[in-house]
Amino acid sequence: MIYLDNAATTRPKPAGVARAVLEAMDTWGNSGRGAHEEALCAARGVYRLRSRLAEFFGCPQADHVVFTQNSTQALNIAISGLLGPGDHVISTDWEHNSVLRPLYRLEQNGAEVDFLPADRSGRLDYDHLPKLLRPNTKAIVCTHASNLTGDMMDLPRMADFARAHALLLILDASQTAGMFPIHMQEMGIDVLCFTGHKGLLGPQGTGGLCIRPGVEIRPFAVGGTGVHSFSRTQPQAYPTRLEAGTLNGHGLAGLDAALDYIEGEGQSALRARETLLARRFYEGVKDLPGVTVYGDFSTHLRAPIVTLNLGDYDSGEVSDELAERFSIATRPGAHCAPRLHTALGTAEQGAVRFSWSCMNTEEETEAAIAAVRTLAEEA
Repeated sequence: MIYLDNAATTRPKPAGVARAVLEAMDTWGNSGRGAHEEALCAARGVYRLRSRLAEFFGCPQADHVVFTQNSTQALNIAISGLLGPGDHVISTDWEHNSVLRPLYRLEQNGAEVDFLPADRSGRLDYDHLPKLLRPNTKAIVCTHASNLTGDMMDLPRMADFARAHALLLILDASQTAGMFPIHMQEMGIDVLCFTGHKGLLGPQGTGGLCIRPGVEIRPFAVGGTGVHSFSRTQPQAYPTRLEAGTLNGHGLAGLDAALDYIEGEGQSALRARETLLARRFYEGVKDLPGVTVYGDFSTHLRAPIVTLNLGDYDSGEVSDELAERFSIATRPGAHCAPRLHTALGTAEQGAVRFSWSCMNTEEETEAAIAAVRTLAEEA
């Protein structure tokens, strides 16, 4: 199988990831739940990864790196813990349901939400930002890159607008964390939400938030933390404020090993590899008869995603053909991005998403081009 569904989860992982998970399963206890060697081994491993990610993402304090199961959980924690009834939020038509549904739930509870609109080509109208501002606007919540088109947010413009109006900037880095340079302090990000199983090349069940000092997030879940056990309320200090219950220590050990790989190979080199492959595929399919490609390819600064449709064929049909006849794994359908599909006019048809990681090859990319060419000729 040629795996081109890396925007959903990267596969394969670096060899050291599975080894690290297995070793942790054999040697780690429960971090923060004892002073015996196994518990201390887990605590040291978790702290090491916290410190490394703080440096990796430009978060000034390691204790402000909070671990979660994925970016969806991280976004729910950030949105529900910072916003509430009476607040106004600005978001965009590019957002994934991991942002949209928490925002819609906020609306049901008395908050207000406006979305920066996307046009028929998927481009956001940044000039519309000032029109969305209200006296009670508290935050901008936006993605770093669209999981549907791969287009990158104009983050400097969003950050400048947030800073000028004293708004919180909550960033969904699901499609960029790991492969794209992110520095919270330099980029004006107040809360960075990330997952470990995509560009960071780690196991599923890992992710987190990086929080600017001074940003106080209400706990989303409460429970055991290993400290202040007689208190009826959740500890207020980060990270335990937002980490109720046992962490996925074994998964975090794998994420630590994935970070070893990224830093050893070089983030820019890995990103260049996957960008080159996605661009090669785009150039090979964009002019085929009946093929419509979505997104802005006028810049090379984009996530390694190429999403297309073939004539009027349902995207699920095309994806099934690619899998069954050509052994190519892709993602059809709505991609949990309903507002952008509506803007693109693909709400009914969906679209077929091809997405690369640094583990893909030129040969796989050429095979994908040939497969789409064959289907286009047969259509």
